[in-house]
Formats: sequence, structure tokens, C-alpha cells
Amino acid sequence: MAIARWKDLCIDATDAHRVARFWGGVLGLEVERHDDGDAVVRGANPEATIWVNAVPEPRATKQRVHLDIETPSLDPILALGATVTRAASVSGLSWDALADPEGGELCAFVRGDGPTRLYEMVVDTADAASSARMARWWADVMGGQVVDDERGFSWLEEVPGLPFESIDFVPVPEPKTVKNRIHWDITSDDVAGLLQRGATVLAEPTTTTDWHVMADPEGNEFCVFAPR
Repeated sequence: MAIARWKDLCIDATDAHRVARFWGGVLGLEVERHDDGDAVVRGANPEATIWVNAVPEPRATKQRVHLDIETPSLDPILALGATVTRAASVSGLSWDALADPEGGELCAFVRGDGPTRLYEMVVDTADAASSARMARWWADVMGGQVVDDERGFSWLEEVPGLPFESIDFVPVPEPKTVKNRIHWDITSDDVAGLLQRGATVLAEPTTTTDWHVMADPEGNEFCVFAPR
């Protein structure tokens, strides 16, 4: 039985207002700019919220979490400040690899004629075994259905509250060395249950931050808020 529910997404950026404008423009969503430098992209429901948090450290290495979009055309994405880092026509893959205005990775699947939408979140992992293991770990935490692909990766779909289709766990050769610049928040009243499953606490709640900062068994950061 799931012990947590998806809450929202968070993106770190040195210029949070700029990155929020980009994602708000890509997804056609409202952007709120805060005086402290942070920003929020508001979706149709609370689970579709994207918090863009100002951080001092610039992006220094390939992100281990990135977002994929589905869009009818790359043109408006590029007009908003994205750049193509590897075109589908060159790679032979079904997506174009892009960079946002701060160099953060995203992938675009050009197909259909509907509005651009957030399609999936991709989380790097060590190998096929850890891909399957992490998909099952998060399914145990949040619910959903695990799919194992014969190509050596797994994904989690049908997650309650998830505002996109799936969370994909994809093997890469590089180890995790720095804090992820994209993380997600969940709600749960069972922090002990998360610890029993192998999560770790990175930071306890304080008088100004009423959430736990935690990491899953592969070190991916997430925040845990009490249900309201």
C-alpha cells in the first residue's frame, strides 16, 4: 500500500525567474515571480505546480533528472531560449535533445498537433538492475504500475496525482556526484515508513521549513510534506 502521494516538481536555477518564464512559456502556464528570487509555474491543479528555486551554484555537470516534453513543433521552444544539443535527425532517436536557457537538459518528442505538454520525468540510474529496483521502490512509496522494458530500463506509470505519464529510470555510465537540480515533493505522514524502506533524512524540518529533505536509496533528493 502506498504511503505517499505526488505533490509537485522543483527545479533549481541561478536565475529562477528566467527559467520559470521558459517553462511557463513552453507549457502555456501561469508564472508567479517572487521578490526573494524564486518563482512558481502554476498548472491546472496543485500537482502540476513547478517551483523554480534560486540557488547560488551554476549547473556544473549533466543532470541526473530531466524532463521530456511532447510538442507539435520545436520552433516555439527554441524561440523561448532552448537550443538543440543533438537533433533526432542526427541521433536516429525519436526525440531531440535540448538545453534550456541555463543549459539544463530536456528532450522533445515532436509529434501530434495538440499543445505542448510535460510528457515524462527521466531519472538516471546505475544499471538495468537498479532501474528496475528504483521503479519498484517508488511504486511501493507512491503507487502506480511498473513496466520493465526489454531494452534494459524500467518506468513507473499510473501514479496517483502524477501530472505527466511516467517516471523513467534509465541506466547511464556516470555516477551521481552533485545534488540533483530537479527534484520532486511528496506528501506523507509516514516518514518512519520511508526510512524503513531505505530512504535517508538529509535535513529535518525547521521553524521556517516545515518539510523533511530526504533521499531515496540511490541518493535522489525529494522533500516530504505533511498532508494538509
